[in-house]
Amino acid sequence: MFELYPAIDIHEGRCVRLTQGDYATAQIYDESPANAAKRWQSAGATQLHVVDLDGAKAGHPVNTAAIAAICAAVTIPVQLGGGIRTHDDVATVRSLGVRRTIIGTKAVADPTFVRDLVAQHGDAIIVGVDARDGFVHTAGWLAGSQVTATDLVAQMAALGVTRIIYTDISRDGTMTEPNYDATSALITPNGPRIIASGGVSKTAQLLVLARRGIHGAVVGRALYTGDITIPAALQALASEAL
Repeated sequence: MFELYPAIDIHEGRCVRLTQGDYATAQIYDESPANAAKRWQSAGATQLHVVDLDGAKAGHPVNTAAIAAICAAVTIPVQLGGGIRTHDDVATVRSLGVRRTIIGTKAVADPTFVRDLVAQHGDAIIVGVDARDGFVHTAGWLAGSQVTATDLVAQMAALGVTRIIYTDISRDGTMTEPNYDATSALITPNGPRIIASGGVSKTAQLLVLARRGIHGAVVGRALYTGDITIPAALQALASEAL
């Protein structure tokens, strides 16, 4: 079953959306991330995708109060990314109620860290692969690398990672469409489940992703603008048994 992940990005304690990861473009959609979380759960969401934008830049969790409030406000699973780079960070966010943790920057810098986390937490560990023109970016998308998304996914698969969130930075927040080809190219037989992120703006695009074998999608701005509604998206996916 295709999984829909409403996104809640937190910047300075508020629910915002960025365009292509540029912090200067932050647009506030809700003063209370917890209220946004309750709204998406009430609409039918079965899980939430939360990003600590300030944590991604700082290199450690920052918006812990807002994250704790989200986890307390809903009963559905919450996955969190942004600045989680030590075992203590993982323990901290899990203590707040986070069900799954997303490792990004540290997966590139220290793959053994991911190996150890997977050994301890299993499929509660997700790796975020954020790329522009095929190359992975880290530190809140502020730093480039020479690592390709394809190579990083293969490396993480070998370490036992079962879920990958792939974000095409150039599409994120643009309300255009996902990078279908780059995302589906990451699918391998018996490999990690690939979750698409970046550019989703219409329900029909979710159906395209599902038909290509993508396991799920993170949807952000399109939910806040009303271009996609959770009930309609879930109904469309269910009608095709996707």
